[in-house]
Amino acid sequence: MNQTRAAAAESATQNLTIDDVRAAAKRIEGAVVRTPTMYSKTLSEIAGADIWLKFENLQFTAAYKERGALNALLLLSPEQRERGVIAASAGNHSQGLSYHGTRLGVPVTIVMPRPTPTVKVMQTESVGGNVVLEGETFDEAYAHARKLEKELGLTFVHPFDDPHVAAGAGTTALEMLEDAPEIDCFVTPIGGGGLISGMSTVARALKPDIQVVGVQAALFPSMYAKVKGEQRDCGGDTLAEGIAVKAPGAFTSQVIAERVDDILLVSEESLEKAVSLLLQIEKTVVEGAGSAGLAAVLEHRERFAGRKIGLVLCGGNIDTRLLANVLLRDLARSGRLARLRITLQDRPGALYRVMREFEAHNVNIIEIYHQRIFTSLPAKGLITDIECEARDREQIDALVEALRGKGYSVSQVELA
Repeated sequence: MNQTRAAAAESATQNLTIDDVRAAAKRIEGAVVRTPTMYSKTLSEIAGADIWLKFENLQFTAAYKERGALNALLLLSPEQRERGVIAASAGNHSQGLSYHGTRLGVPVTIVMPRPTPTVKVMQTESVGGNVVLEGETFDEAYAHARKLEKELGLTFVHPFDDPHVAAGAGTTALEMLEDAPEIDCFVTPIGGGGLISGMSTVARALKPDIQVVGVQAALFPSMYAKVKGEQRDCGGDTLAEGIAVKAPGAFTSQVIAERVDDILLVSEESLEKAVSLLLQIEKTVVEGAGSAGLAAVLEHRERFAGRKIGLVLCGGNIDTRLLANVLLRDLARSGRLARLRITLQDRPGALYRVMREFEAHNVNIIEIYHQRIFTSLPAKGLITDIECEARDREQIDALVEALRGKGYSVSQVELA
């Protein structure tokens, strides 16, 4: 780290201390849920490491963002409270700020891009926020929010690049180390960097030897690139849209450069797997960003083997249709769901004879699709796609082998 960068980092870190986090904890006590930190025996066995989970998806708005938003609101002057606050966000920050602002009698305006899904607009309005739709991108919405801030005399509350917000987020680490003092490694999602800035501040003050590792989706490696001094593209349809940040915070990036040991990238497949595992094993719903810590532990297994790891399930706001897709895709990858493509002759009884093989192998048929026209087969041939479910991949493989043994051309349609 060069002298200029070191000086900037020192200046930033002086604005966020353990005392700030402790003060935030006292401020917000009783107004946010003190969520449990629980040991997961099954996930620990799967990961080859001891795993503790912090269930921030149990907050009223289903995300840790309430902590930082509330701390920032409670530090406003009486005049600022009366005038109101403004933010640019299409995610959990908007709901946390709106909920606690309304509860405290502080007017809250949230600027969102016009393409924001209606459900997010409705969720924010349902907890008291005044939503303004402006611009086609987040950057345009952000610029409009800063404009309204000046025109209306409002106070801007940044979703992450603010010491007060980061201090509030850091209270998660205080609670985790109180409940599970044996934790020796935090693995924490990074979007703009507010959560890990607060958590790393606590870690360095209370347990200097603890490892603090950040996680970003591979499609949005913005903080990874900034801290490591690399050029990387950001973009794509990531499951972890809550941490899909193209421009990380200036303040938070300086804190992270000094206090975070490493940043890892995770694939979309790992994020999907982690969401599915948390629902199946812990019976808890998390969004893609909330699963990032577990995704990193599973994808980088050797890096964390034998560690005592604390993971924050930072949010649970996931679209139900998207969740259904993730679960079904995971079943397909595990071999419990399959689509078999079988070439048949277009004559009576052809499909019936195939069905008898499914029955013999106790494989359940979900859907059948026939294709006669758009195929390169002769006119008397057809392609049949059969979606089916089994107890495991071995059962599907046995069925495929039996069908091929009877002369059928069979292939499995794989996920990308």
